Amino acid sequence: MLDAVLMLVALALILAGAELFTNGIEWMGHKLDLAEGAVGSVLAAVGTAMPETMIPFVAILLGAQGGGSREDGVAVGAILGAPFMLATLAMFITGIAVLVRARAPGHDDRLLVDPWVIGRDVRHFAVAYALAIAAAFLPPSLAVGKLAVAAVLLLMYALYVRAHFAAERGGGASDDLRPLRFGRLDPLRHERQPRLRLVSLQVLAALAAIIVGAVLFVDAVSQLAGSLGVDPLIITLVLAPVATELPEKLNSVIWIRQGKDTLSIGNITGAMVFQSCIPTVLALVLAADAWAVTPASLLGFASAAIAFASTAAIFLPMLRRERLTGRGLLAGGGFYAVYLGLVVASLAGAI
Repeated sequence: MLDAVLMLVALALILAGAELFTNGIEWMGHKLDLAEGAVGSVLAAVGTAMPETMIPFVAILLGAQGGGSREDGVAVGAILGAPFMLATLAMFITGIAVLVRARAPGHDDRLLVDPWVIGRDVRHFAVAYALAIAAAFLPPSLAVGKLAVAAVLLLMYALYVRAHFAAERGGGASDDLRPLRFGRLDPLRHERQPRLRLVSLQVLAALAAIIVGAVLFVDAVSQLAGSLGVDPLIITLVLAPVATELPEKLNSVIWIRQGKDTLSIGNITGAMVFQSCIPTVLALVLAADAWAVTPASLLGFASAAIAFASTAAIFLPMLRRERLTGRGLLAGGGFYAVYLGLVVASLAGAI
C-alpha cells in the first residue's frame, strides 16, 4: 500500500516538473534566440532524458564497485528500454493527443512540423543506434572496437547538436508565450520578459522535480515488483523506462495542446538521438562485457529491432509525403504491444 502511495506522489511530482519545464524551456529558447528545432530536439530532449540516463549510470557505478553483473544487466536493460519506449509508446500517446485536438473545430490530425528538422533527427537516430547495436555483436576479443564505436557516437552527437544550433536563429518561442511560472519571484515582476537567471532557476527546479520523481517512482515500482516476485529485468526493460520516459511524453502532449508540433515531436526524436548516443557510450566504455548479444540478453536487444521497425513505420511515410499525422503516430502502440507479447511469452516459457 505504501509503495502504491509513493508511486502516486512521484507521478504528481513528475507532472508538476514537466509543466514547469515546458514553460521554462520555451522562455530559455526565446531568451537565447534559438530556432524551434534546437529548443525541442536539444534543450528539451536532453533535459528530460536525464532521469533515464541516471539509472544506467548509477547501476554501472554500483556494478563496478561491487564487481557484480546484476547491476550491469540493469544498466543495459534501462539503456535499451529508453529508445524503445520513445519510438513506440511515446509516439502512440502523442498521436492520441493529436487526435483529441483534431476533434476541435478547425483542426485535423495533421501535425504542423518541419519535415527536414524531424527527418534529420530520425536519420541520426537510425545510424547511431545501428552502430551501437552492431557493437553488441563484436566478440570479447575486439573490445577496442567498442571503444571506437563509442568515440564515433560522441562525435555524431556533437555534430548533431552543432547542426541544430547553427540552424536559422529565432523562433525558439512564439509571441504568445505564457508568463514564466517563477515570474512572481522577480521583485520587479517582469513577467512578460523575465531575466535569464530566473528562467534558468525554473528550468533547474523543474529538472530536479522530474529527476526526484522518476527516482522515487522507479524505487516504488521496484519494491512492488519484488514483493510480487516479478523479474527485475522486466522492471528495467519495460516499467522503469515508462516512468523515466514520462517527462518526454508529458511535455509533448502539453506542446500538442498548445499547437507547437515541432517542439512536441522534436522533443521525442531529439531524445531518441541522445539515448542512442550518450547512454550507449556509457555501456560501451564502462560495461563493455555486458553490452553483448547473448541468449540471456536476447529479449532485451529484441527491443532495438522493434524500435527500428516502429520508427520506420512512422517516419518513412513522413519523409516521402512530407507530412506527419496523428494516425501515423498510433503505429507505435502496435509495436509496443508486440514487444509486450514477447515479454509475456518469455515469462511463460513459450520462447
